[in-house]
Amino acid sequence: MTAEFNPCALPSTVPAFGCTCRLHARRLFTGALLAGGALAAVPSWARDGVEVGNESQFAKFVPAEQVEEAALGQYAEIKKQAAQQKALAPDNHPQVVRLRAIAQRIIPYSLDWNPRARQWKWEINLLGSKQVNAFCMPGGKIAFYYGILDQLQLTDHEVAMVMGHEIAHALREHARERMGKTLATRGAIELGAAIFGLGNAGRTVADMGGQLLTLKFGREDESEADLVGMELAARAGYDPQAGVTLWNKMAEASKGAPPQFLSTHPSGPSRIRDIQANLPKVQGLYAKAAKPEQMFGPPKPAAAKS
Repeated sequence: MTAEFNPCALPSTVPAFGCTCRLHARRLFTGALLAGGALAAVPSWARDGVEVGNESQFAKFVPAEQVEEAALGQYAEIKKQAAQQKALAPDNHPQVVRLRAIAQRIIPYSLDWNPRARQWKWEINLLGSKQVNAFCMPGGKIAFYYGILDQLQLTDHEVAMVMGHEIAHALREHARERMGKTLATRGAIELGAAIFGLGNAGRTVADMGGQLLTLKFGREDESEADLVGMELAARAGYDPQAGVTLWNKMAEASKGAPPQFLSTHPSGPSRIRDIQANLPKVQGLYAKAAKPEQMFGPPKPAAAKS
């Protein structure tokens, strides 16, 4: 642990996150993420995988550019506040290195899910908070809270399940869909104005940017994100069976104070059963995938540090 980073600096009330020029996949990462090396090439067999439904018609009511712009502003503000409180982990922090290494394996497999992902400025950071939480905002802005790594002692495979799940929400544009449904319900949607970013819809989307902090997805969205996330992680060489151990850990943690993660990601035995039922769809991908040359691990438990 470095003196510049306090893993518990952010207060427990920090809001939770819900939760394309054709650049070559090897050029996706910018800034600090580039330091981790080139992205892996995607083998041809990796395009054999799971099927999900078509994009929601509600998502088309809201311009993707506006949602991503709102997310970018929210993410920048979160980083700024975290840095001021010494709660933004430095690039050389062992858990930042770990998270970025896992992300570099997963993200190349995301591109065929959403063509916009090729121009996203992908970024991943670690926030100092005891919260058991993580998110990926529209536009590829990812963050993990230290608490989810520390309190659940997540393995690399389990981190990949969380990361894949959150990335899947962004790829399938679940936040954009929810915004579209809200606008339609309020009667504020004017399709032409939404497409061109004008009128009531354009203003409303800007006003709704803050909802990205507390957005709750429906069961269908969660199930889809579980399946797509397992696929992404399996292609990247992480064992999809970790989805079961991850949610068992979540269930165990919820017996005390429920993790913040569960406020936007409902849990329960049915979720674990669904994950188990979907394992055959992705186990073949994992069997063929190149496995990580280096495995990391969770932070040392507090008892081991003393």
